[in-house]
Amino acid sequence: MKTNVTFDSAGLALAGHLYTPDEQHPIPRPAIVVGHPGSGVKEQAAGGYAERLSRAGYVTLAFDAAYQGESEGQPRGLEDPAHRVEDIRAAVSYLGTRTDVDPDRIGALGICASGGYVLTASATDHRIRAVATVSAADMGRQFREGADGTQDPAVIQGLLDAAAAARTSEARGEGVGVFPIFPETEEQARAGGRHLFEGWEYYCTDRARHPRSARSFTLNSVDRIAAFDAFRFVELIAPRPLLMIVGTEAVTAWMTSRAIEMAREPKERYWIDGASHVDLYDRDEYVTQAIARLADFFRANLAEKVTLG
Repeated sequence: MKTNVTFDSAGLALAGHLYTPDEQHPIPRPAIVVGHPGSGVKEQAAGGYAERLSRAGYVTLAFDAAYQGESEGQPRGLEDPAHRVEDIRAAVSYLGTRTDVDPDRIGALGICASGGYVLTASATDHRIRAVATVSAADMGRQFREGADGTQDPAVIQGLLDAAAAARTSEARGEGVGVFPIFPETEEQARAGGRHLFEGWEYYCTDRARHPRSARSFTLNSVDRIAAFDAFRFVELIAPRPLLMIVGTEAVTAWMTSRAIEMAREPKERYWIDGASHVDLYDRDEYVTQAIARLADFFRANLAEKVTLG
């Protein structure tokens, strides 16, 4: 069952979809926070994973990040890693207040950009008992080094120049500058390579297009993102378990490998053969495999505590 909910994140009301199993349960259930990809909304990949995990017996929460989707925050389209991390913590707080949720059995799942954000949030929030990612991306590394890690350093320097100029213009009262996330046409998207085309196809065609999904970010997002390092404190997640799911054909797979190298045990990198980064958003043949592994992971690590008499 899906229910519309709202909860506070640093003074902003976030809009969420809460998914609960259909069958009644006599005791509070384990719960999972599910974060959406960069530019996504709760109705897309995050909602799909949340709904399917609820069928496995979890209370799940997919929500729109602050400044995006149906959530509050101005300017619209701001991508602020610090606030995205705070949003995850706020979602955990919300779930922990619900009578149908066991606050000692809350996990977190991040998809794409939220894969990076959930690592940062979990590193210092011990309420998150098990951490998982799908097609994890560190937005900071993606902006600094490119999705494949081979970007010309001049690209981020140019973006930072534009961000600096935009901040000055904003201070003069000339409005908030924005930059497009995706090309306008299929031809332009294909010219940018497979990863860019797949993102364009997912967000800009009938495959998964949604009217509230972001098509641009504010330029004052750039310096915030460029200074972010999602993996800086990933070792602090241990001894809580970490599962990172990634496709063998994902351009961004190197980021998952980097994070796994930096993390401490218990940790697992789980490959989905043949899947690209975006395939794991919605392609059933790959998502089904990911859901099965996630369900097993959370079942093992959010198990009901046994009280001895």
